[in-house]
Amino acid sequence: MAEVDLVDLRSQIEAAADRIGPYVRRTPLEFSHGLSEKNGGNVFIKMESEQRTGSFKVRGAFNKCLVLSSEKPGVQVTTASSGNHGLACTLAMKTVGLTGTIYLPENVSKTKELALVREGAVLRHHGTDVEETETKARQMALEEGIDFISPYNDMDVMTGQGTIGKEILEDLPDVDAVFVPVGGGGLIAGIAAYIKALKTTAKVVGCQPAHSAVMAKSVEAGRILDLPSLDTLSDGTAGGVEEGSITFPICQQCVDDWVLVEEDVISDAIYFMMAEHHKIVEGAAGVAIGAFLKTAQKYHGKSVAIISCGANISMEKIKKIIELRQQ
Repeated sequence: MAEVDLVDLRSQIEAAADRIGPYVRRTPLEFSHGLSEKNGGNVFIKMESEQRTGSFKVRGAFNKCLVLSSEKPGVQVTTASSGNHGLACTLAMKTVGLTGTIYLPENVSKTKELALVREGAVLRHHGTDVEETETKARQMALEEGIDFISPYNDMDVMTGQGTIGKEILEDLPDVDAVFVPVGGGGLIAGIAAYIKALKTTAKVVGCQPAHSAVMAKSVEAGRILDLPSLDTLSDGTAGGVEEGSITFPICQQCVDDWVLVEEDVISDAIYFMMAEHHKIVEGAAGVAIGAFLKTAQKYHGKSVAIISCGANISMEKIKKIIELRQQ
């Protein structure tokens, strides 16, 4: 495996931070008393759930769309998404003057689909898995001669997400560990590359639902695996990893540990955020918080940052999570 050039990635992430700065929020790194009590240290939550569109995805989307609008003004684009990436791309395209189509799985969250419709997105549905939907979108982009914006397998998207790592190191320079939810790996690859470029002692922990742990199992196997995914509260991280994805070697080199999180733990984490922080978070955020809850003592006395990556969850899911605790 060729070593990833972290110096170059750091430079690209810093350029992305300058580029997207006027368009995205610098989200708070909020101290968590409840989580800090679990490890006897200082635990902070990076509130990307309070980002524009309710998800970190807007960072990568704006970075990519700004680069495209500079290089190819007025270009048409397409993408595939379980909701958050599509919403982020819709906002970014509208802001910088691009047009395009969003491909969605047929079983996408109705909450996320409604948000896309309200933003004025042009939607097409295909397949029941994000990877299947993405394959179709790429095929149509090739046939129609337009640009495809990958949710994770794209350098501009990944370095846009990596700006979160830059903000964490600026706000918490003594951070010992960062817990990051993982799907295709765009978020963790960007964050891990930046953190490892500047602070090699900090641990980067990849967090996946046990029902859909393709990246974790692929890293363990040393190659990208084609594995099925089961239904999960963390629909934003569900699905496979594209063969040849740029995120895979970065995960191999820069992610120190992997934690697989069961559905009941994800549910507990979402409820914890409502009860302790009075915040609504989605399942993917619950994966990272749940991973810390499972391994807190391993980080006893340490300074920890956890990425709360999004807040786009249906009221139906929230209702079920609350009802389970009232029985």
